[in-house]
Amino acid sequence: MSVLERAKEALEAAQPMGVRGRVMTLRGTTLLVSGLALPVGSVVRVRGSVASRDEVLGEVVGLSDGRAIVMLMGRAEGIRAGDPVEALHALSSIAVGPGFLGRVIDAMGRPLDGREAPRAYAYAPLDARRLSPMRREPIATPLRTGVRSIDLFTPVGRGQRMGIFAGPGVGKSTLLGQITRQTDADVVVVALLGERGREVREFIEDALGPQGLARSVIVCATADESPLLRARAARSACAVAEHFRDEGHSVLLVMDSLTRYAHALRQIGLAAGEPPTSRGYTPGVFASMAELLERAGAVDIGGGRVGSITGLYTVLVEGDDFNEPVSDAVRGVLDGHVQLSRSLATRGHFPAVDVLGSISRLATRLMDPRHAQARGLVLRLLAEYAQSEDLVRIGAYAKGSSREVDAAIALMPEIDGLLRQETGDDGQFGASREMLLALGDHIAEVLGRGG
Repeated sequence: MSVLERAKEALEAAQPMGVRGRVMTLRGTTLLVSGLALPVGSVVRVRGSVASRDEVLGEVVGLSDGRAIVMLMGRAEGIRAGDPVEALHALSSIAVGPGFLGRVIDAMGRPLDGREAPRAYAYAPLDARRLSPMRREPIATPLRTGVRSIDLFTPVGRGQRMGIFAGPGVGKSTLLGQITRQTDADVVVVALLGERGREVREFIEDALGPQGLARSVIVCATADESPLLRARAARSACAVAEHFRDEGHSVLLVMDSLTRYAHALRQIGLAAGEPPTSRGYTPGVFASMAELLERAGAVDIGGGRVGSITGLYTVLVEGDDFNEPVSDAVRGVLDGHVQLSRSLATRGHFPAVDVLGSISRLATRLMDPRHAQARGLVLRLLAEYAQSEDLVRIGAYAKGSSREVDAAIALMPEIDGLLRQETGDDGQFGASREMLLALGDHIAEVLGRGG
């Protein structure tokens, strides 16, 4: 790198010093500040005039008539007109490093687990530069989740982006905990966005457990925090994942949930003056979600090494409507999705994965021919059974009407046994694959006899 290039990088990274404005207007948790010449995305500090009130951080989210629109990261009590607003930094970043493994941090990188702050190895920008498409490596290596219904029927590749679409109360958190414990990824980064405080601790202690936490970084912003912090937590988790990816690791990034990230962006956009469009979502919401999802992938990091971020993003379908705006928008960006079924969950079927409604766009690259053939036979019987299930349940189906339906009824207990899995079952892929191949041979034999 030349002297000029180094000087240019140093200039771009320069932080403002002594930039200060004054509070003009307060609307909810949004301030209009005069005299604050800072770019959008800058972090500022509001020093209140009331001595008993702590300082509050905020972020510049927009500009209006020469004034900065600042959204607060905390409460607005005690702020009054004329209070000073000081610049902290214009380039948002977060401390990263191996010391963050096994730790729980907030959106600003501060520890939440009662321990000392982890030692920073480096600082990663919250909004990394877009990667050239030519740096992205083809996805051809499976990443095992330890969940049979996913590994066998909706396989995930290293660097793939998968959505987990689910309504409330269908076992989503339990499934995520099982995946983070059992995956063969090197590092796991979990972003918990807008969760209840009780659920955060339950997920870490019960679903994730000590084994899963040891190789994980948990970034948390609970439901009672500012939408700025909830959105920032998602970007911080991506920055942490990118750091470990650039070290050559296979990273699993779990974001729960993408819907709450969209809700936070909607609140920020409306506060900044963006017009609402589909169900109140602002146009910037969908652009920001696409940018966030594009940060996952397999990347050539040089020296013949490849680092990857495999993204699992939960999408909360409102009213079990799988075509609501967030679901509809991200389905076209993702490389596939796993759909959880309420009807399966109510029958005590765990995990409640609807394998017919789930899809992996890279499945054919990640399976060998025997695996693909057996998978196809099982899906064929499941589809036939689904079409005739109502008739079968009320006893209106006449045996012999369909060879496939007859086979599906006879073999449904075996299929159901393959798809069910206790939370403590580690789902070793080799054993799971043998179960699928044996079931595929049995199906082929039954269909052959029927012919």
